[in-house]
Amino acid sequence: MTIKTVIRASVAVSALGLSAGFAQAQEATKACLITKTDINPFFVKMKEGATAKAAELGIELMTFAGKIDGDHETQQQAVESCIAAGVKGILITASDTKAITESLGQAREAGILVIALDTPLDPIDAADATFATDNREAGRLIGAWAAGQMGDAAADAKIAMLDLSASAPSVDVLRDQGFMAGFGIDVKDENVIGDEDDARIVGHEVTSGNEEGGQQAMEALMQRDPAINLVYTINEPAAAGAYEALKSFGMEENALIVSIDGGCPGVQNVEAGVIGATAQQYPLLMASMGIEAIAAFAADGTKPETSEGLDFTNTGVNLVTDKPVEGVPSISVAEGLEQCWG
Repeated sequence: MTIKTVIRASVAVSALGLSAGFAQAQEATKACLITKTDINPFFVKMKEGATAKAAELGIELMTFAGKIDGDHETQQQAVESCIAAGVKGILITASDTKAITESLGQAREAGILVIALDTPLDPIDAADATFATDNREAGRLIGAWAAGQMGDAAADAKIAMLDLSASAPSVDVLRDQGFMAGFGIDVKDENVIGDEDDARIVGHEVTSGNEEGGQQAMEALMQRDPAINLVYTINEPAAAGAYEALKSFGMEENALIVSIDGGCPGVQNVEAGVIGATAQQYPLLMASMGIEAIAAFAADGTKPETSEGLDFTNTGVNLVTDKPVEGVPSISVAEGLEQCWG
């Protein structure tokens, strides 16, 4: 081989290297958002927040959702797709907070930042970070408000507990147990739904977090005890279903409904008297913060820090009602409507 040939070959290799380096530098950071469903307004707003922030930061966002709340298999397949796509970060609201940890562990081993949104994994450190409402505090607020609203009648309350799913993901447990603690019920093991022995609890039913499930769950509990006068619901779609069931029994004026979400339809239902009070959370903030965290991680490996005194990043919660109770902080319906979503 002549000197001239070697030089030509060297230049060609250098050019290819520069070209490959330039293409790599230009390649957008990829991220995934995996939600429980594409139907619940909470997750719709979460997707909007993530999409907007990703566009602002130049991140290529892939989105996935379960067919229904509790669809673990679809979420697991989504994690596998995200790993195969070479994403830098995964944002997930897990349907099964225990079962998904194995797949997410594989993602972390591949160098992917895993952030749980809204629903902490079990254990919580199965994710690199969690951006969420303080769900136990959200439950405590509506429980304390209900106790104050009922006054002396709280001692003889008949309570329906409308939970999320049979797998009892962390968000389900935290809200359920927070409500009971706020109302003054001995929750026994705060990590277990349904082990309390308080006679005021008529029963627990699951709703899948939607209106149809809420109506069916409420009907089942009303058949067990038609004198129910306080209804806890995991979220506002379930609350709307519970109200329809109460109407079918002619009992809508006799039962107080409390809930968690803070979506515009839910806050409007507080205004209309369908729901007494709701704890408002902020999904758009969770999602946008998650995308920002992935961008930072992609840039220099920085991982998010937790809020002081907590093992997650608290994205805030406010009780929304026009019937404030002394000692229970709240904002008005008008303020809730200014900050609502969906």
